[in-house]
Amino acid sequence: MNKIWNFLRSMRFGILLLLLIALCSVAGSVIPQQREIAYYAQNYAQLHPAILFLKLNNVFESWYFILLLALLSLNLTLCSVVRVVSLVKDKRILQRAGLLPDAEQLTAAEAEQLKTHLEKELRCKPTQTEESTVYSKRLYGRYGTFLTHLAILLTVIFGALALYLPTITDETCMPGEHITMPDGTQIAVESFRIENDTGELDYSSEIRVTLPDGRESEVSRIRVNYPMNFGPYKIYQQTYGTAGSVTAENLESGKKEDFTLTESVFLTLDGQSGLWYDTLYPGYIMEEDGNITLINNMVGSYEDPVYQVQLAENGEYISALAFPGDEFEVGGLKFHFNDPVDYPGLRIKHTPTVVNILLLSAFLLMTVGLYITFFLQPVVVKVSSTGYAVGGPKPEGMRLHLETLLESWRRRESNEEESP
Repeated sequence: MNKIWNFLRSMRFGILLLLLIALCSVAGSVIPQQREIAYYAQNYAQLHPAILFLKLNNVFESWYFILLLALLSLNLTLCSVVRVVSLVKDKRILQRAGLLPDAEQLTAAEAEQLKTHLEKELRCKPTQTEESTVYSKRLYGRYGTFLTHLAILLTVIFGALALYLPTITDETCMPGEHITMPDGTQIAVESFRIENDTGELDYSSEIRVTLPDGRESEVSRIRVNYPMNFGPYKIYQQTYGTAGSVTAENLESGKKEDFTLTESVFLTLDGQSGLWYDTLYPGYIMEEDGNITLINNMVGSYEDPVYQVQLAENGEYISALAFPGDEFEVGGLKFHFNDPVDYPGLRIKHTPTVVNILLLSAFLLMTVGLYITFFLQPVVVKVSSTGYAVGGPKPEGMRLHLETLLESWRRRESNEEESP
């Protein structure tokens, strides 16, 4: 049982867990997460069975990743508890310092002068032992490694909260419009493009976020795997779509209204006559006999979009195809077909503000722990009537300081004796 206990709190086990978590994180970063099964079959032809079996398509919610986080938390907890208990119980540091052999002999005058320097100039705390006085400084430095381990543990715990507590919402939004979240935050899509200026595929959106308190972000361009962070929100470019665009003009009043169409809809004044929008095709092929073959699938922007509609009037329906720029008059309305509108599908991740505050606190605590560990190590100096010795984890700095100080004292005293 002791062997299991010692292994669970060992540094070797902790490093192994960190390596495994790092490997899972790399896999989760390289392989797009939470996509449809067809996506992995299409993009990872040979590897997709292994990806699905190992749950690499949703690695951060897999049972083994959660288990690794739990074991790392256990390892860090055991390390922290054992370390702090040993530090609290270990009150013999001053007693052990009092038993240090003299590193250098002192005269009685030098010993008194050194005591005064340690107490008045270096502000060391004196503790009287049986045969000497022990001066200590920065004894709290012993807790540096404990604070560092505690900060790593809190980072793992709060990081897990940041991973599993956020709410994720998938939304579509037309360029020039905005989405209002439940807390009042507005996410506006300034623009969206499928291709860049050189014609290469570049699914990207320009996003602006306005928080309920009035804070507003700069316009940021997001792409696949390059999300935007602002406040408690993280916004991803998730998918895209293309919508039909029709302008309807009332022939009697002259009033116009624009419609962006993503699904079948009936545009009418009286509920009987009007235009029934069916779907939008990305392109077509004109056959030699004049017939048109419609293209169902296309990657990128629609090159030759075709509207499929039905004209309803007097109880009769006439199927028709329309191209951008075409116009139909039916039911007292004139319908003008515009160029289609490309729009983004956004994945919006909301993390509670308190989780971000806790994570920042853990990072701050880690910084403090590391600073104490490397720069504020405790130092003890034993001074007796015959000599002195320096102890502590890193005594070199204090030892050099005292050697230089004593040398200067003795040189000054020698010069005073030689002067007439």
